[in-house]
Amino acid sequence: MGINFNKAEFILSAVKQSTFIRDGRPQVAFAGRSNVGKSSVINRLLNRKNFARVGATPGKTTQVNYFLIDGKIYFTDLPGYGYAKVSKEERDRWGRLMENYFQEEGLISLGVLIVDARHKPTADDETMCTWFKDSGCPLIVVANKLDKLKKSEVEPNMQRIWDTLELPDSAMLIPFSAEKGTGKTELLSAIEQLCS
Repeated sequence: MGINFNKAEFILSAVKQSTFIRDGRPQVAFAGRSNVGKSSVINRLLNRKNFARVGATPGKTTQVNYFLIDGKIYFTDLPGYGYAKVSKEERDRWGRLMENYFQEEGLISLGVLIVDARHKPTADDETMCTWFKDSGCPLIVVANKLDKLKKSEVEPNMQRIWDTLELPDSAMLIPFSAEKGTGKTELLSAIEQLCS
């Protein structure tokens, strides 16, 4: 089935478990650290400028935001993590929301974990990766900000990300630049393949 990724609409923001969408459509869950460019990656995939809001302040996504793509699949934008300027109470609330989302059978069809291509994944990235692995869904790791690397750094950095996250052979690691669009085609065709 072809998916028209240019046809996207915002559906709802879930702040608690009871409002999660459970209509049987595949859900592609996007997760990443607060300032890793998650919204920019989603915007790049959908050819929109400010569709997933790019916050001037990291940590703006505090709910699970659902975008319906072509009436067929959801992109779910999960709260960014690892941003320090949030009260402990807020962080705990997100934590519970995320746990509920991950623990519920059959919600996530595909996990997309966005990391920074320039750096070794953080402990939070590793935790998030483990959550995806434990949920049993296929996993794609997107190494964003590729345009900030020299050519010679790409391969060693990708290897370091792969090793740090202890990715299973079934996982995919896609070098990506939300800025330039590098990796967009590969990511979209992987999403389409895994969700059809």
